Formats: sequence, C-alpha cells, structure tokens
Amino acid sequence: MRVSTKARMNRLFTNGGCLDVALDHGVCNEPSFLVGLEDMPRVVDTLIKARPDAIQMAYGQADLLQSRPEKDKPALVMRLDMGNPYNAQRHRVMWAMLQNFDEPIIGALEMDAACVVVNLFMLPDEPELFRQCVENISKVRAACHRYGMPLMIEPLVMLPNDIKGGYQVDGDAEKIVTLVRLASEMGADIIKADPTDNPEDFHRVVETARVPVLVRGGGREDLKVVLKKSAALMKQGAKGMVYGRNIYQHDNPKAVVNALMAIVHQGADGEEAWDIYNRG
Repeated sequence: MRVSTKARMNRLFTNGGCLDVALDHGVCNEPSFLVGLEDMPRVVDTLIKARPDAIQMAYGQADLLQSRPEKDKPALVMRLDMGNPYNAQRHRVMWAMLQNFDEPIIGALEMDAACVVVNLFMLPDEPELFRQCVENISKVRAACHRYGMPLMIEPLVMLPNDIKGGYQVDGDAEKIVTLVRLASEMGADIIKADPTDNPEDFHRVVETARVPVLVRGGGREDLKVVLKKSAALMKQGAKGMVYGRNIYQHDNPKAVVNALMAIVHQGADGEEAWDIYNRG
C-alpha cells in the first residue's frame, strides 16, 4: 500500500507554486559554492524571515531550520546524496552516493522534511556515474513509497569539463527533455530541471515531466536577467524555482525572495519583479 504524499506536497506548493531556496551546496565540496554560506545560522535566519516556500538543506544543517518554533516557517527539502561533479578539475573517478544507503530517508523523516531530492547526473563519458544515480534513485523511490515522502529528482545534463570547467549546464532542449522523461519514468513526484537555452522550449520539459517542474538556478547571474528569464519559464508551465547562489550570494536575499515569490505566486513579469526587488 502506498502512503499518500498529498500532505507533504501541500506544504511545498502554496497556491500551486513553490520557491525553494537551496542551501545544500556544502555537499558538493566546491569552495566557490560556499561564498555566502560561511555563517549558516545567520543565512537560515535571514531566509526564514524572507519566507520562501521551502529551504533545501542536507541533514547536517537541517536543524537550523527545523529547531525554529515558527509555525509558518518554510518547509524543509532535504538533499540525500552527494558527489564530485562540480569541481573545476575532473576527477579520476566520478561518483555519487547516498548519505545513508541502508535507510536513505530516515534523516528526512526525523527532521520532518516535506520532500527529498536526489541527482540524476548525465556527464559525457561517465556511464558508471549515471548508473550510480539510477541505483540511488531506485533505493530512495522505494523508501519514499513506503512513507509518503515526495521525491524530487534533479536530472542534470552537463557539458564536458574541458569546455567551461566544473561541468556546466548543457541547455540543449532535446537532451534535457530526454533525461527529464527518464526521471518521470523512475517515479519522480517533482522534477528540478535546468532551463533550456531558449526559454520558449521549456514547455516541452513540462509536458514530458507530467509532475510539477521547478527550474534549477545554477551559477549566479545578473539579477535583472534572472528575473526576466524566471518569468518567461513560468509562462512555459514551470511551477516555481530552486535557486541558491542567485539568492544567498546576493547583498539583499530578502529582496530577491520577494521578487521571485511575486513571479511564482502573483504572475509578475520580469519588470514587475525588478520593481519589487528595488522596493526591498
């Protein structure tokens, strides 16, 4: 018998949308990702006050959110895996592992997470890494099924390391759609997908997913560009975003959250969101 995910999904998706602020970058073992995350209690406090729908964290930092007494604090999305694809230099062996393989979602249950997230890496010439991700997802999917825990799968199509370094996003719509379809076939309840190079192609990602799609933010960009692109992707059918560095590395994270929440929940376009940001 499957336990329903409905109660936890409702905690994530307010009025059908979700802004999930990712703070789980410490598991990537990449120094540049930690800029802005040096003082995690302060960062989490700032974001709780900014009131996005969710905050994404690994087990070791999740207490900073879940120990807080506020009833209206953001929901917890818990990262369950870790790996080494994000470093600038390619490793001799590429890998992705669950943090707890025997009981993969026990920490998420302990911390009362509303959702868990696992990667599905597609890197050039790394079939073993891909196999590990499939195995991880299969293990987590079975546990989620038993306990009514929504599973967010993060299918990531990446360019060869020697093109940009650090396995940057390959925005080819055909490749993204194909990998998103695999995530859907594996039983994702939510899919966190890279944006397509042309935002007007993103509806194809949404159509193949058949579950809510949240857009992955990636590296920090000019905020006005981020807001314009985010609004365009929402019009293609995305249900929200999972953004990290474009929020926590900004001088005013609360103002960025306000602007993005307006896009997600009020249908603001890029210019309207930019005005909201400038009002603080």
